[in-house]
Parts: sequence; C-alpha cells; structure tokens
Amino acid sequence: MIVTSALRLAAAGSAAMLLVLSAPVTGAATPPRPPAAAPLLAPGSATEPTPPARRFVDPARLDRPGTQVQPLAGAPAVPSPSALSWVVADADTGEVLAARAAHRRLPPASTLKTLFALTALPQHEASERHTVADEELTGIGEGSSLVGVKEGYTYRVSDLWNGVFLSSGNDAVHVLASMSGGWESMARQMQEKARSLGALDTHVVSPDGYDAPGQVSSAYDLAVFGRAGVRDPEFTRYCSTAYADFPAGSWSYGIANTNRLLTGADGVGRYPGLIGVKNGYTSNAGNTLVAAARRGDRTLVVSVMNPQSGGGLAVYEEARELLDWGFEAAGRVRPVGSLLPPTSPEARAETEAAGAADARAVSVRGGAGAPAAGPARAGAVAETGGPSVALPLSLVGSACAAALVLWAWRRRVPRP
Repeated sequence: MIVTSALRLAAAGSAAMLLVLSAPVTGAATPPRPPAAAPLLAPGSATEPTPPARRFVDPARLDRPGTQVQPLAGAPAVPSPSALSWVVADADTGEVLAARAAHRRLPPASTLKTLFALTALPQHEASERHTVADEELTGIGEGSSLVGVKEGYTYRVSDLWNGVFLSSGNDAVHVLASMSGGWESMARQMQEKARSLGALDTHVVSPDGYDAPGQVSSAYDLAVFGRAGVRDPEFTRYCSTAYADFPAGSWSYGIANTNRLLTGADGVGRYPGLIGVKNGYTSNAGNTLVAAARRGDRTLVVSVMNPQSGGGLAVYEEARELLDWGFEAAGRVRPVGSLLPPTSPEARAETEAAGAADARAVSVRGGAGAPAAGPARAGAVAETGGPSVALPLSLVGSACAAALVLWAWRRRVPRP
C-alpha cells in the first residue's frame, strides 16, 4: 500500500507539473516574427537598409570573347553595338547584366575624369575659393578641351568642377590637381583609388584623360567609376548639370554639358531619367561614354568605348540601346559579373562554395525550386512554437525512478 501510494503521488505530481509547464504563460515572451522589410532609404540617411545579398557569379565570364549574357524566359534580345567594348549593369546591386570585351584595355579619353572626380572631390569644399597661378596651367595637352580658366582669376571650387563635368575642361583639371598635391601625385592617387574600387585594368598617366603612352582603362572599370559616382550626391549633382554660368572676372558666360543624352544637342534625343555621367573623345580613343539613368526604383549604368560605325554621335545611340535593353531585361537575366570590389580570399572562397552548393542542390532537385536552406548561422536561435517539453518529461522520469527505488527498498526491509 505504501509503494502504491508513493507511485500514485509521484504520477500525480508529475502530471501536474507537466500541465503547468506546458500551459501558456500570460505575458511570456514568444519568439518574434521576422520584421517586415524596411523601406529603402536614400543614401546618407540616418539608417540605411542592409545591402542586397551578393549573388554568386563567375567573374571569368567577363574575360571571355563575344557578348556575355544569360537570358531567362521572356528576356529581350540583347543589342549588338558596334563599340569595341561595352557594359550594362545595375548601379544599385553592381550586377553586370550583359557585356562585351569588358576587360579589354583601351584609351579612355575624358571618361577618365570620372576617376579624377572620385579621387579629388572629397579634398575640397565646393565653396572654397582659389586664385589660379600661371604654373597651374602649364603642360595642358595640345588640342585639349578647355572651359576658359585664366591666370590670376579667383574661382570657387564648384565653378572648376562645372568646368570639368560640363566642358570637359582640362584647364580646370590641371588647377584642381595642383590644389590636391600636383599632377604626378594626382596620377598616383587616382591609381590607388582605382585599385580600391577593384578596377584593375586602368593605368593612369594623365589625370585629365589626354592621350598618353600606356594610359588605358576598360568598359568594366569605367562602369565601376560611374557606379561609384552616382552613389555620391556631390558627384551626381555635377554630372547631371546641363547648363551653368562660368565666371570670368566681373562677368560670366554660359557653358553647356557636352553629354548629348543629357542636353539633347546635335539632334540626339534626351534620354528620360538620365543622370549623366561623362563623355570623351580623342583621335586615339575614339568616342567613349559612361551614362547612368534612373527609371522607377532602378538605376542602370552603361559604358561604351569606341563605336566602329555610325559617326561621332553613335556612342550616344548605342548607350541608349543598352539602357533601354537593361530596363526591359530587369529580372529576366542572370548576372554575368559584378562591379563590386573583390572581397577577401576567405570570403571569396566562401561565396564560391555557397554558389557550388546551390548548384548541387538544384542538380539534386532536377533544377526546380529555390536553393535548399543552408546551415543555421553561428549563434542563431531556433524558432519554436512554444516552451520545450524536455523539462516536464525529465521530471516525470525522475519521479518514476524515485518510486522504483522506494519500491526496491521496501522489498529489502524485513517485515516485523
């Protein structure tokens, strides 16, 4: 009877404990649901959204000959520009949507001023004033485009930048370079900036883009510079300015941006949503162009180097074709490369391993569906539907074990 009572008490206590622990507790914290996606904020906001996850792409594709594109169902046919090389990419994610000879090294002409601006813009306030010295205007290449900077005149830095972006003024570049360490120092600074952005095809000799032995860039690198530029509000303000007044002592004169897609000059239609960026020309480089445009919540950047047909304005029409295609192809092509700078070797190996794992998962499933979920992140907390039942079950087991011990002990004790 004593053993039976002990067993009954243990069972009753365990059952009560199980009911108490398994019942919902008022005010107990339940695992939160994942928060809704935060709205996108403009660059420079107090809180910026987490950048989109970087999708695995094979960087070697951009080294292959011919046009590189990976269309999905319903993708429009990619254009066939006559340019020696070109790139069209998403300026937000950095994904290259299509390209041809992206890493072919060619003379960039004045599109190299995009790299000059990325390097020198942060070094001076727009309102800073500077009086030009004679030595700052020496060494300007013969036949250079000029905005009309004069020795002894005082200019605001913003005036000089308008001269760079609108008139492609090599005189303004020389003055700004002198203010930022000098001509040779600026070339070194630009080279370092290019490397920091992952632009490995560019070799800077003349910061204004004037033809010089050994000076080259690529459609890939120019797209990298364009993407970096349109993510900088100050750069964007200058490169998207169509008209401005340039001071000349006690008076000023108007200057117009030479990017015809922006102004609609010379019979070239203005491109809707165009941001800029920079055009160029030399007899050695031919016509070159970096252009960016926004449509809805999507921004594209294209680079076009040296069209082989269509005359001097073909570079604008070929850029237009690539922009039109890029907007229409949104979500209908897989990226063939990325404009993002390379990560560390460890992170790159991890990304490649993740891409290989996704490929294997798709292969196992016969190519259907989304990639299988990866392993849980270190330190992640598993989401559950309620309290764990492990504790109540362990209490029940302990109670039963105690009852068995008591029963065995009772059997060993001699009866009186």
